[in-house]
Amino acid sequence: MKVGCVILNYNDFENTDAQLKRISGYGIWEGIVVVDNRSSDDSFEKLKEAWQGRERVFLIRTAENKGYGAGNNAGIWYACDVLGCTHVVIANPDTHFTEQCVTIMAKAAAAREEIGVVAATMVDSSNGSQASGWRLLSFTEELLNTGPVCRRLFHKRLNGPAGYGQGKKAVYVDAVHGSMLMVDGKKMKECGGYDERVFLYGEENILAQRMKALGYRTVQLKNVTYRHENSASISKTYSDIARRQKLRHESAMFYYKHYLHINRIQELAARAFFGAVMAEVWFCSRILGMRW
Repeated sequence: MKVGCVILNYNDFENTDAQLKRISGYGIWEGIVVVDNRSSDDSFEKLKEAWQGRERVFLIRTAENKGYGAGNNAGIWYACDVLGCTHVVIANPDTHFTEQCVTIMAKAAAAREEIGVVAATMVDSSNGSQASGWRLLSFTEELLNTGPVCRRLFHKRLNGPAGYGQGKKAVYVDAVHGSMLMVDGKKMKECGGYDERVFLYGEENILAQRMKALGYRTVQLKNVTYRHENSASISKTYSDIARRQKLRHESAMFYYKHYLHINRIQELAARAFFGAVMAEVWFCSRILGMRW
């Protein structure tokens, strides 16, 4: 087993640089691939100045910013095809994890042939409102999960019982949070990787659908954790809540159409629901001062 790591950077030198300082010394890496997703600031130049030529750190840049999935795919293909990695950790710049965490993930990934994805349990500042792993939802459940207030009100129904997997070291789930996970490179290529038609949001469910269609399974480790700074990188790039919500709706509609295969009536219902959610976001953020 040869383990690599992919870090996607977009206008976020500070977090990417800090991540490299935290993990570049881990002995488990075959290499760390930093993908600059065509930053519009001087992030790439700063990263080159700080990290070009460093042992086991490889800097590449995409020709254009085609989104989260396309950027990570570029890094995964480089790690597998150029560095010879068999497994790749995809880590957001704003995550914190130990080398022991990666080692345990690697052992889990090698335990059974059908495993395509492994993730540790995420710890963040959302008080559990963001799940680390979950089952794939129906269309109606997905709609409820799209609204910031609805997904809090229906948290138990959408995320399952809080004690799921309690006492176990690992459990099978359909999807895991995309901030930090390990993928089997060969299986990732076989399923086509992330869907590059989606710019941002919803990548986890799409990858889960692609892996599941080929009979591959996803594991969440219950006895190992990593810390996520609650989307610090995304919030830095897309500071406007309404704009982030609009991106969520665009990705959600793509997922409904291409992976849940909704009909025209369901599409109209979803668009009406999205309109209500945008009003909800405006009211809660502008009037009540809520943040997501």
